[in-house]
Amino acid sequence: MKMENPTPIQWQFSERAQQLQSSAIREILKVTVRPEIISFAGGLPSPATFPVERMRAAFDTVLSKEGKVALQYGPTDGYAPLREWIANSLSVNGAKIVPEQVLMVSGSQQGLDLLAKVLVDEGSKLLVETPSYLGALQAFSLYRPQFVSVATDDHGLLPDQVASVGQGARLLYALPNFQNPTGRTLSVDRRLALVETCARLGLPLIEDDPYGALCYRGEPLPKMLTMNPDGVIYMGSFSKVLTPGIRLGYVVAPVPLIRKLEQAKQAADLHTAQLTQMVVHEVVKDGFLTDHIPTIRKLYSDQCDAMLAALTEFFPSSVTWTKPEGGMFIWVTLPKHIDSMKLLDEAIAEHVAFVPGAPFYANAPQANTLRLSFVTPPEKIREGVARLGKLIAAKM
Repeated sequence: MKMENPTPIQWQFSERAQQLQSSAIREILKVTVRPEIISFAGGLPSPATFPVERMRAAFDTVLSKEGKVALQYGPTDGYAPLREWIANSLSVNGAKIVPEQVLMVSGSQQGLDLLAKVLVDEGSKLLVETPSYLGALQAFSLYRPQFVSVATDDHGLLPDQVASVGQGARLLYALPNFQNPTGRTLSVDRRLALVETCARLGLPLIEDDPYGALCYRGEPLPKMLTMNPDGVIYMGSFSKVLTPGIRLGYVVAPVPLIRKLEQAKQAADLHTAQLTQMVVHEVVKDGFLTDHIPTIRKLYSDQCDAMLAALTEFFPSSVTWTKPEGGMFIWVTLPKHIDSMKLLDEAIAEHVAFVPGAPFYANAPQANTLRLSFVTPPEKIREGVARLGKLIAAKM
């Protein structure tokens, strides 16, 4: 029976819940689902790159051969053969990674949350790039750290700045390859200097690397993990090289930290889905990515070139932008008097979307910046950039 006139519950949210905020990107994506919108907002992989048939065959194989195992609970640290495959793939340049150092997580966003849970207390000093990945700032903010912004230039994070502000910090979070949001890449010399600086300070370094395989010019640069496996926490993902829908990432770290992360994960979701881990292992175990990743690189490289050409053609000369060699993003800096948040409203009215730059800053946001994703069909890129360029030119 249904109660008559129940007293409405007055929800008493925790202090942590009260500080929760929606992701600026996720809110914008609600608009971009409209078919008339040309979206440069989301960092969404192109569906054209999804290996649908290969995934379907892998699901069939796993379910037909090991269905009862795949549909059962699994170990918290993850499916052993997949962890071994990841460890072997990272054991390069003299570094030896073992499966015990690998923890499977439900997308790298969960990895960020778990790392914050076990490494960050309220008020802990936490170093981030300027600007930094919005999803990481959102994950870390829940634990109320003291963010310290590390200076960057056109070539990424400045290691000497870490030396000047890193004393007593809990961790440094960095994306060295085609950084989100700027598309910048850290040089080999800076990587080595950064690893050495963090080691000298006893500062854990998180190397978040979702875009490392998406290199369009030259060869991928060495991972900082291989320079100091005892001091670098490496984060990887299958979202950009297979599909984001499987929500499968991994954290690689020294065993004592992995054990703590494993305990935190047990409290969160017990384990990442056994079925999807087994399917991904079935897909990658025989070298599929060696042939698949170059097709992604070619598609995205062409789209990147199309956007760079359109920016040169349609944007005023006082606007500057990065020229990434991989990844999915271009970072645009407008004249100081233009607020990209206000520009977004006008752009949406013209059926174009992007992400304003301010939310990517932990401190002192720069309102005259914005992020563009070039993972969009070239014909839409040119039209969308032309519309944006017209709006910007009208404000000059």
